[in-house]
Amino acid sequence: MAARTHHPRQQTGAIALAAALLLTPLLASAQAEGSGMYQRILDIRDLSRFVPEKALTQLQALQARAEQEPPATRAELLNQLSVAYLRSGQLDAALNAAEQLISYGRAQQDDAMLAKGLLAKSYVQFEKADARTAYQLAAEAEKIAAKTSNLALRSQVEITMSQVYAEQGDFPKALSKLQQALDTAKLATEDPVMLFGALNTLVQLYTQMKEYDKADSVLQELLALAEQLHSPGRMATAKTTEYGLAIDMKQYKRAIQAQQLALDLMRKLGSERMMGLALGNLSDAYLKLLDYPRAAQYAAESLRSTLKSGDRSMESTARGNLAQAYLGMGRITEGKREYEQALARYEQENNKPLLQAALREYGEALERVGDMAGAVSAYHRERTISDQLFERGRQQAVLELQEKYETEKKQRQIELLSRDNQLKGTELDNKRLQQRVWWLLALVTALGAMIVGMLYRRVRHANAQLEVKNLELKAQSVRDPLTGLYNRRHFQDFMRALPLCDQRDAEVVGALFLLDVDHFKHINDSYGHAAGDAVLKMLAEHLREALRETDMIVRWGGEEFLAYLPAVSRHGIDDVARRILRSIAAQTVEYQGHSITVQVSVGYAPFPLAPDGTPLPWERVVNLVDMALYLAKAHGRHRAYGVRGFANFEHTSLEAIEQDLERAWRAGFVDLSVVLGDAPDAVPPSPNELNNVVHIKHAHKNSHAT
Repeated sequence: MAARTHHPRQQTGAIALAAALLLTPLLASAQAEGSGMYQRILDIRDLSRFVPEKALTQLQALQARAEQEPPATRAELLNQLSVAYLRSGQLDAALNAAEQLISYGRAQQDDAMLAKGLLAKSYVQFEKADARTAYQLAAEAEKIAAKTSNLALRSQVEITMSQVYAEQGDFPKALSKLQQALDTAKLATEDPVMLFGALNTLVQLYTQMKEYDKADSVLQELLALAEQLHSPGRMATAKTTEYGLAIDMKQYKRAIQAQQLALDLMRKLGSERMMGLALGNLSDAYLKLLDYPRAAQYAAESLRSTLKSGDRSMESTARGNLAQAYLGMGRITEGKREYEQALARYEQENNKPLLQAALREYGEALERVGDMAGAVSAYHRERTISDQLFERGRQQAVLELQEKYETEKKQRQIELLSRDNQLKGTELDNKRLQQRVWWLLALVTALGAMIVGMLYRRVRHANAQLEVKNLELKAQSVRDPLTGLYNRRHFQDFMRALPLCDQRDAEVVGALFLLDVDHFKHINDSYGHAAGDAVLKMLAEHLREALRETDMIVRWGGEEFLAYLPAVSRHGIDDVARRILRSIAAQTVEYQGHSITVQVSVGYAPFPLAPDGTPLPWERVVNLVDMALYLAKAHGRHRAYGVRGFANFEHTSLEAIEQDLERAWRAGFVDLSVVLGDAPDAVPPSPNELNNVVHIKHAHKNSHAT
């Protein structure tokens, strides 16, 4: 949750960064066209970047006179209003100004105005966590801007599209697009701010790509340009970018010096928002140095600054940093309180991706200080958000497929109708020919029959194609589009139809295994989401190899997989868990020159489970397996915890066990198996844990039931 400047969301989004830095005028000739008001708007542009509240007040004061100004001046006022509202956190007002600019551009039939309005709207949608819509709007703006001669505008949309590709993990495309933006910016000599924005983004992109030498080289060019611009705000921005590079290179002293200089410049400017960001970055740096008192000091200052400026996103970051500092100092209660307030802010914004990331960090922080129960609770909350995001993505994919199917179906209907009309026209011509040339009747009749036959065959072919599409749609509804595995809905339908029976005395039983990729967020953050997708596809492939064809393998959530084995030896369940751990850990994913190692944690249990003689519903067994999985996570990862059975069940209840599986295990009510992975970081359970397992199995070896 640290406030790194190179982290997209902590700068109000990568796309919004372009809006904040570039703010290009709509037309190169607009100054000549308009009055002094146009130049006044451009003078306010830099103020909007650093002190948006003051800029907004000045822009609003110009609105009354705008109706008398030329179109370019009126359009630029709407553009700057949208950006100032966005920087002030007034998203609805920013969206309204962007919509007005789009409508005005269409009315004026001006591509530059229209592209600028679409770009402004994309920044607002990204800030509202609707990345999909934001990307679509930015791509549309790029197509329209390419038709104009406005070099500054074209450079801006090229920078924005570079940031879009970078967020999607497609660094080659991002770099190519950014190089194009640099070339365009160098031609736009009337606006050097564009070149500054392109260089600043290039440093950040090279930092994301771990190309530190190249990033440092471009940084020197950026600092030199900031000197030439004589702009304290630009120099503060460049120094903050240097902080991001130094943090990634683990040059913490350099990072602190750069950010401290930027903070001094921001204080002179009176930019409360940027001061909050700088203080948050300093707090983050001291967290990395494990200097928790200083980290807490800067985090508290950042929180005061962000509360004053009203920057809600930065408030969550400041509280998260303060919480980590408190936890590091052993002030557990205060740390948890600050973390919960940070999470509440994300929940108010309904920003589920950031809430998911914050919950994962929360769980890891509690795990480091030994609060395993709190860590498991945070992981459960993160899992719920992950499931919601996964289900939303799956529904979107199905809707897109259905839309494509309906479009193709309508097209086929149109083609059939057109052919039917042609047939009717042919029949009418035949009647006329029949009246004129009776001796050609036989030939015309034969021709008509042939046409009908051809149309009939084509209709049959179209129906056959329709049946194929229906089968494809049915397959898509039960398969995950990325991995080709069964999806959660198919598994749920299958389990509802599966009869339950008590298998306590059977040698061959069923079994459920739930897997979660260890440190999957780190893979996405380090290599991009495309690398994460490659890891998930590799896991699916090797799970098919590690298990049998009769076993059902399901993509259960974002990075979670579930396997149902209908028949396995009761004494061989642990061996299956061990085989899964070894099979996955033995693989690496080669992605863009990087070798990515992958490990998983596993929870498992025989199925059905019958603690009191009555088999549990499959949903409750999956819940127990999920709890076992999070015990594996909390106790070191790359291991498997298995719920083998229950003991002394008359002294407890299933609800009590579900409330805290680990406590029930230690109290002797649950029999767990622990299977360790072979990797070096697979730390064995503590002696107390092993003694508990042995004691439970020895004391109650005839009393547990599965």
